[in-house]
Amino acid sequence: MTAPWIARQLQALLARRGHAWLLQGPSGLGQFELALGLARAWLCDQPTPQGACGQCASCHGIDVHTHADLAVLMPEADMIALGWPLPEKAQADIDDKKRKPSKDIRVDAMRETVEFAQRTSGRGRGKAVLVYPAERMNAITANALLKTLEEPPGDVRFVLATDAAHQLLPTIRSRCQSHTLAWPDPAEALAWLAAQGVAGEEGAALLRAAGGRPAEALALAQASDRARRWALLPRALARGDTAALADVPLPEAVARLQKLCHDLMALRVGGAPRFFDSADLPSGPLPLGALTRWWQQLAQSARTAEHPLNAGLATEALVSAARQALNSGR
Repeated sequence: MTAPWIARQLQALLARRGHAWLLQGPSGLGQFELALGLARAWLCDQPTPQGACGQCASCHGIDVHTHADLAVLMPEADMIALGWPLPEKAQADIDDKKRKPSKDIRVDAMRETVEFAQRTSGRGRGKAVLVYPAERMNAITANALLKTLEEPPGDVRFVLATDAAHQLLPTIRSRCQSHTLAWPDPAEALAWLAAQGVAGEEGAALLRAAGGRPAEALALAQASDRARRWALLPRALARGDTAALADVPLPEAVARLQKLCHDLMALRVGGAPRFFDSADLPSGPLPLGALTRWWQQLAQSARTAEHPLNAGLATEALVSAARQALNSGR
């Protein structure tokens, strides 16, 4: 079920004209969902002002990821995670262990997409190109797209989605109409989570843990006892308990610690915590210098988290640094 805040933005965008859209905003606000909703409506056989009908052959083709007039450009790792098919040669190379799935949008995939844009529409409803996350295009890949954005074929439309618009080439940004995604209202987000089966205090705790992003909160809810574990995380780290981050991938562990450090720094300067309830955080102000040093350590860890020399030792080091920072006020 489409979230109401995404549905409202989709309806507003469909009422406007334009061949290229840039959807931007902080991560987790539904950039991909809104971009795909636009593409579905553009290609739908019986579109409505609210979007695609969801019943026609075009909608079915998008649902099963086989629509001939839709090109989805994502890093190969994201394509695999979301169930979109890779080009035959790329899939063969990955299957044969010749290389790992790319985490960037490859220039050869962009060139194939530019070729796709020049061809005639198979269903007569035009063609759509979806690029996500658009900041994963390097300069060569972006330049391969630029000319087609400047002089688009008559029946092709583009939607680029990103949570880091500042990383895009200015020439790409200038050729798209921009839309900044709206933050969902907390009450509406909680009501939506309740409709998905995550209600009450659990929903509120997970929404906090996700920084107000409902889709991320719903994903967090899949882990058993996650709300309670999240609330107990600061105290567990203050004890140096490495079990607090057991079985958590290192990049996610760093992200959780950054959220905790953010809230402690916000409290220290008179702000309100965003990810944790105040009652779950250490009592008494912690030295700002200690928190700043911890933040810098976490930023350094984030740069190497994807490829640590030893994940177990890296996690122990993270917990040790957290314990030191959380006890620095004593």
